[in-house]
Amino acid sequence: MEPSQKVEDKSQPSIATVTRRIQRLSLHLIPLPPLQCSPQLDMLTCAKANKQEVDVASLSSYMRGKHREIQEKIFDFFNSRPDLQTPTEISMKEHRELCLRQLLGLVREGKIKPFRYVVEDPAKYFAISEAVGSIDISLGIKFGVQYSLWGGSVLNLGTKKHRDKYFDGIDNLDYLGCFAMTELHHGSNVQGLQTVATFDPITDEFIIDTPNDGAIKWWIGNAAVHGKFATVFARLVLPTHDSKGVSDMGVHAFIVPIRDLKTHQPLPGIEINDCGHKIGLNGVDNGALRFRSVRIPRDNLLNRFGDVTRDGKYTSSLPTINKRFAATLGELVGGRVGLAHSSVGILKIAVTIAVRYSLLRQQFGPPKQPEVSILDYQSQQHKLMPMLASTYAFHFATQYLVEKYSEMKKTHDEQLVGDVHALSAGLKSYVTSFTAKSLSTCREACGGHGYAAVNRFGTLRNDHDIFQTFEGDNTVLLQQVAADLLKQYKDKFQGGALSVTWSYLRESMNTYLSQPNPVTARWESEDHLRDPKFQLDAFRYRTSRLLQSVAARLQKHTKTLGSFGAWNRCLNHLLTLAESHIESVILAKFIEAVQNCPDASSQAALKLLCDLYALDRIWKDIGTYRNVDYVAPNKAKAINKLTQYLSFQVRNIAGEFIDAFDLPPYILRAPIAMQSEAYSQYTQLVGF
Repeated sequence: MEPSQKVEDKSQPSIATVTRRIQRLSLHLIPLPPLQCSPQLDMLTCAKANKQEVDVASLSSYMRGKHREIQEKIFDFFNSRPDLQTPTEISMKEHRELCLRQLLGLVREGKIKPFRYVVEDPAKYFAISEAVGSIDISLGIKFGVQYSLWGGSVLNLGTKKHRDKYFDGIDNLDYLGCFAMTELHHGSNVQGLQTVATFDPITDEFIIDTPNDGAIKWWIGNAAVHGKFATVFARLVLPTHDSKGVSDMGVHAFIVPIRDLKTHQPLPGIEINDCGHKIGLNGVDNGALRFRSVRIPRDNLLNRFGDVTRDGKYTSSLPTINKRFAATLGELVGGRVGLAHSSVGILKIAVTIAVRYSLLRQQFGPPKQPEVSILDYQSQQHKLMPMLASTYAFHFATQYLVEKYSEMKKTHDEQLVGDVHALSAGLKSYVTSFTAKSLSTCREACGGHGYAAVNRFGTLRNDHDIFQTFEGDNTVLLQQVAADLLKQYKDKFQGGALSVTWSYLRESMNTYLSQPNPVTARWESEDHLRDPKFQLDAFRYRTSRLLQSVAARLQKHTKTLGSFGAWNRCLNHLLTLAESHIESVILAKFIEAVQNCPDASSQAALKLLCDLYALDRIWKDIGTYRNVDYVAPNKAKAINKLTQYLSFQVRNIAGEFIDAFDLPPYILRAPIAMQSEAYSQYTQLVGF
């Protein structure tokens, strides 16, 4: 308080006090006139230098692609329906009912019918899913449970009779359904599921049973309140005439009605309980299911990969339980593709809010000069600019994943199926883990204002957090990637063909097995460091080095610890290998996207982001490159210096980069991310 100020009655603030508070708060939200660069802050000089021109419309068009129109249709529908917009404060019960009304409104009033795209045009389906998830992540998950999981299991694991019977009901939401795979005692280990489906040849029915508490289906979306059907994964058991009496044919999927279509009451033998309030996603009604001798017709077996005849004989085109199991899970990989894609959409929202706030917020500055934007500080750039570059990198990588998945659904090529399985596992794990960490970083970058619920970080962080667990625990998924890399490594030395995504290993492994070039290890010019070939070679060299070294360690430890013990001994090494490989794929796709961009200004802007992504990742793992003299000391310093400079350059057009995401105000709906006209709305929230 200034000495000349009078002490005011705090219980009755004067108009002058309120006005002063508003004026001071407005300084944090309303940008001041353009700054004059000060020689006392070198970072500002760097940041303002050589600003690139960016055609935001062209860049946005290139980013959003051919499905922009249907996403706009979704945004317009919810923008026109305030009654379907999720408020900041809402109870679990109200959120669940709102989420259902949102889904019904989208499909029945908004005329968005996504179900046929699950198989016919997966890219369009995932574009719809991303837009729906940006409205409310709970809505996005409920949408995915209905169409991708419950509906997708009918389409992908069933046959024509199932599609004919259930398609329309799933499409128009008459048949709301669940995907009942996870059990209380088994999540990642699907082959360990204990729910049993025993065939009764007398009645031509399967009897679904939960043999113990550990086999209760748990965390089942749509089960607690709204679901009417469930795809239940259970061990198919057939009676035999030998001494065992039964034969376990492995895990299969069955359609099980769980509620009466008219009364909505649980059917006989079905026990349903509510999993209750969660950290996030409380618009999704997760429940637990127990089955007590529930009888279903034999036709309710989803029989694409295995069937049972009327007389109880098992038939399949696949010879073993393991092959049938792999084929079944392979058809469900779309869930991972969708999560990776949606996670990037959530990251775009968070980055946009944090960057826009950082451009608007001013704090401190040179003596006797206006305060400066906090994004002019190197520390804020270090937090947000590589993250912005990564968001673009992930966008193009997940686009590639969707393209490969779509191709797989059309061709059913066996090699492509394996490639998509490993790639989706890796990208889902890597992207969702990165987004989870970035959400916290974005909140911190916005200071105290980031902690206000209205500014969305809390909801985004809590709702997204489970993305790291469902559709495959991230640590487990990375192990699948590492296992596939080791298989490819073995095949390479046995003369086998490498799959598409892994083909770079042939050349880079040969490079790794030779010594690093002492000449190129010392090249430090900007042209060299920004050369895509240098960047991609560095990424792939690291992956090849990790692959060769972990293969040698596994071979050594297997002799004394066995294969399981050796794997566990090398587990952290294997996870690092998987992450390194996925980063190589991400960079390769980013480079391709830059090269394929038709607009010159957009291409130059994307090249800037791509260079920042690549060099930032190299710098963060510089110890690996230094240890083997792949990068000499002076070159390492040059990489660090150039990375900082690129961050300054990206900061200079950061507004254009986030504008290219083209997120409408309703999707952002965070006052700190809006222009000054949103200020009065923000202050009203706290009672001014």
